[in-house]
Amino acid sequence: MSRIGAVVVCAIVIVLNVACSLEPSDERPGFGLSGEVNQQAVEDWSFTSDAHDVSIETTTSYFIPHSVTVWVVTLGNQLYVSADEPDGKSWVANVARDPNVRFKFGDKIYEQKLVVVTDAKTMASIDTAFVKKYDYEEEEFEDVEAAYWHVVERD
Repeated sequence: MSRIGAVVVCAIVIVLNVACSLEPSDERPGFGLSGEVNQQAVEDWSFTSDAHDVSIETTTSYFIPHSVTVWVVTLGNQLYVSADEPDGKSWVANVARDPNVRFKFGDKIYEQKLVVVTDAKTMASIDTAFVKKYDYEEEEFEDVEAAYWHVVERD
């Protein structure tokens, strides 16, 4: 390989390495999340109740990590994730194909699975929790098309 070819390959490797560890910020998506992976099952998610914007990592159809920030609430000791206007979100399509995700809380990564919430009573409780946590007016929230997922341990 020529010297120029080697330099180009090295530059590509460096760019990919940096890009694949770029985390999301506000509305800018990122790639893989970095941090220490939590090895223990989480039975009580209430420690996340003060978290506002949380990073979630999904896997694209071409196997590249895709991360965004999402809103979460806890009900009791259970964690739920939401997406407003879910039909237009890439991460939602990724979860439909592969429900295994990674969350980042602080410096820790939690490898979990998302399960769609379809129970009307649970959805109403989640709505109420989101209105309270994110300081919405009930009327504002009524017109929002939202989908919810329950965060559970991977199989």
